[in-house]
This record gives sequence, structure tokens and C-alpha cells, in this order.
Amino acid sequence: MSGPPPPLPMPTQHAAAPPRAVGVRWTVLALLFAATTLCYLDRTVLAVLGPTLTEALHWSEGDYSHVVMAFQLAYAIGLAAAGRFLDVIGVRLGYALAVGAWSLAAMAHALVGSVSGFMTARFLLGLAEAGNFPAAIKSVAQWFPIRERALATGIFNSGANIGALVAPLLVALLVTRWGWQGAFCATGAIGLLWPLAWWRWYRSPQDHPRLGAYERALLAPTAVDAAGVPAPAGRAIRQVLGQPASWAFVIAKLMTDPVWWFYLYWFPKFLHTQGVELQGLPLPMAIVYLVSDAGSILGGWLSSHLMARGWTSTSARQLAMLCCVLCILPVVFAPALHSLWWSVALVALAAAGHQGWSANLFTLVSDHLPQSAVGTVVGIGGTAGALGGVLMAFVVGWVLQYAGYQPLFIIGAAVYVVSLLVIRTLLKRHTASG
Repeated sequence: MSGPPPPLPMPTQHAAAPPRAVGVRWTVLALLFAATTLCYLDRTVLAVLGPTLTEALHWSEGDYSHVVMAFQLAYAIGLAAAGRFLDVIGVRLGYALAVGAWSLAAMAHALVGSVSGFMTARFLLGLAEAGNFPAAIKSVAQWFPIRERALATGIFNSGANIGALVAPLLVALLVTRWGWQGAFCATGAIGLLWPLAWWRWYRSPQDHPRLGAYERALLAPTAVDAAGVPAPAGRAIRQVLGQPASWAFVIAKLMTDPVWWFYLYWFPKFLHTQGVELQGLPLPMAIVYLVSDAGSILGGWLSSHLMARGWTSTSARQLAMLCCVLCILPVVFAPALHSLWWSVALVALAAAGHQGWSANLFTLVSDHLPQSAVGTVVGIGGTAGALGGVLMAFVVGWVLQYAGYQPLFIIGAAVYVVSLLVIRTLLKRHTASG
């Protein structure tokens, strides 16, 4: 891999201005946003119902951790295969199958009542949801020029926060009407509509019948990889995985993804220790996920803005990630504060920092590696993050019994500092080896 990415070609006089209609790529992005929202809606239902299920089914902290670990383990296994699977069969079919499968798995939670039954349902959900991020990142790499990718990633990634935000509002209503079984069944059923829309609207840029001349010219550079050379054949994937940029992504995912899993699964339980019951969860969770939505979009926008001002993609991404780390560090004080709302504010700021971090971290893959390898590398990185999540679930269950939340928030802040140093070091080696 050598040289900087080629500049975008100047549009021809015929296509000097964008069409009035919304570009096809933004329609694709809306579908990616919707899928990610559904993904997090389905996985967050368990977190919202955690205190309810613990009381109704007489679970211990260890039982809940085992159910969480089943999802994480399956997610790790699924991601190891999902990226390469999507690189081979394409995102149109692969993504539709993934969303349909995880929607059915989410509904299956309503049919079980034991710890082992929930572990089975969570395992199936994790296997299917593993397809979401490799498919979405690969779609962004196909449909957006390099200067727009972090922003596009930030927008679709904000769907994770919307899903987690909608979950407590919707679940509280559904539990009141139909019990916890109805909550799982109804939220899963919503996702069965998405594959129909995806199959109807999605095509690759080369095959899409509605792609106009302006947008076709804008997307032409994505036919080559970030180094300006043709994407390698499948037999060259091993070389791509040997690149320092690949390992910068994988190591960062391993270290920082577990923090997000901690927020996702244990934040409602943390609020419960502060005296917040099920009916009181929507407001504090809404604050956290609305703020993290802003972080996801602003984190992606910042690096895109810096690139528009002449920064290289590598420098722009790293500065944006540093700003995100600075937002995360104050969360170490959250458990020690005596005010619920100050604690919520610090967790919200940290969640926003994580989402902005993720928007730029995902984009590093398509910045430095060929399109034919994007799904594979994202899948491997996701596997590393999910395995870290399995370890986190085990550690959290143990730490909470003996030390409370304080050590977990300290670790959850420190890992971002270490990760950024690792990324900076490995990307320097990547550039030097290129």
C-alpha cells in the first residue's frame, strides 16, 4: 500500500451541481440507520428488563452475567465469520438474512423462562446480530467517498443510541400491557419489515438504476482502495490482515468495545442502585442516549471537517478520537457523586465520547485497507471486541460483589487512553511500511 489516496475527480460540466432529489447514498444510509436502531433495540430489551427478570425469575448477579456472556460469546463467533461471509456473498442478501434472523431470535426470548433458555435465545441473537456492523461499514465504504465516510458512519452508528433510547420507553409500555414476554415478542416483530425494504432499495453503486451522473462521478473513487490501487483478490486477504492498520483496529475494538457493553447492560442496573425503578428508567436513559447520538454524529463530522480544511485522513481521525477521549475521562467520578443527575450527565458525556470514537475507528478500516477486505477486518475486530465483552461480563459480575462500580468506571476510562496510543503507534508503522 503506497501513497496518499487520490483526490476526488472534478465533476464534469454536465454534473457540476448535485441533483435536487436526495442522493441514493443517503437513502442507503437511512436504511443502515434503521437496521442499527433495530439491532440495539432488540439487544437492549434484556438490559431494561434486567431488574424485572431478576426478581420474577429469581436470578442472581451471576445468572444475569451468564445470560449476557452467552450473547457476547455468540457475537464473537458470528463476527469471526460474518465479515468474510458478507465479503463473499455481498451485503444485499447477507444483511437481509441477518436482520430477519435476529428479529426471530429476539422474539424467541418470549418462549423461555429459565437461565439456560435465555442463554440459548441470547446466543442465537448474538450470532445473527454479528452481521450488522460488517455489513453497514462495507456499505458505507461502497457508497460514500472517503471525506464523507466518518460522518456517514457517525449517522448510522447513532442508530445504536436511538435503539437503546427507544427500548426503555417501549418496553415500559409493553410490560404494562402484555408482560415481559410481550416486550420481547413485539420488539422482535418490528424488525421483520426491514429486510423487505432493504431488498427493494439496495444495489451496489455499479448496479443501482437510480444513480445519477453527479453521484456516480462522486462515488467513482470507491472503485479502488484507499491507497489508490485496485482491491486485491481473495487470496491477498492474508496480506491485508498482516497490515498494522488492521491490528490498530482490532486492538482498539478489543479494549474499548467492552466499555460500551458495560454501559448497555449495566447502566440500568447502576441506576437501580440509585433508587430508580423500571418506570423511572426512560428519562435518564433518554438523556444518555440522546447525548451519545450527538457524540456519534459530531465525532464523525469533526474528522470530515478537518479533512475539508486540508488535514490528512489519519491526522483528522486521530485528533477527533483524542477529543472523544477527553469527553470520556470525567466518567471516573460518576459513582462517587451523590447526585443522580450529575452521574447521569457524566455517563452521557462518556457515552457520547465512545460513539464519536467508534465513528472514527470504523472509518480507519476503509481509509487504509481495500474494500474487498473491509468486511473481514471489521468482523475480526468485532470478534475481538465481543470477546472482550465476554471477559467484561465475567469481571463485572465479580467486581460488583466485592468492590462496587468505582473500579469499573476507572478501567472504562483508562482503556481509551491506551487504545489511542496503540492506534497512533501502529498507524505510523503502517505508513512507514506502505
